[in-house]
Amino acid sequence: MGQPTSGQRVIPAGAALVVLGGVFGTLARHALSVTIPAPAGLPLPTFLTNMAGAFLLGLLLESLVRAGADSGSRRSLRLLAGTGFLGAFTTYSALAVEATALFGAGREPAAVAYLAATLLLGLLVSAGGVMAGAWLHRRRAQ
Repeated sequence: MGQPTSGQRVIPAGAALVVLGGVFGTLARHALSVTIPAPAGLPLPTFLTNMAGAFLLGLLLESLVRAGADSGSRRSLRLLAGTGFLGAFTTYSALAVEATALFGAGREPAAVAYLAATLLLGLLVSAGGVMAGAWLHRRRAQ
């Protein structure tokens, strides 16, 4: 292939993994957003997607940390599944837009509850993923 010419860029392998994971994470998020109903105009699809993503990211990162150094296939998996897939799967930009829409519709209590639940439960669910990763590591070690 040779060297890139003027105006061309070389995408490092890590960036390509993030992009690839991001494509599939975005598609998965969209699939859930059109599958899960939004009762009474509440952003349930985004909430559930963000909770699932928080748990899975905690699980993934804890599992990778316990498996060894962030290099080789572990780094590739972190970039593909963590940064790429789960980074695109979760959507805090939609959280902001949906909360703003709730505020704009005069539904301040729902907006505040949505923001608080997403942030606080997201932290707890992520910690649950970390604990699940640690538990799996201990179980495999037995």
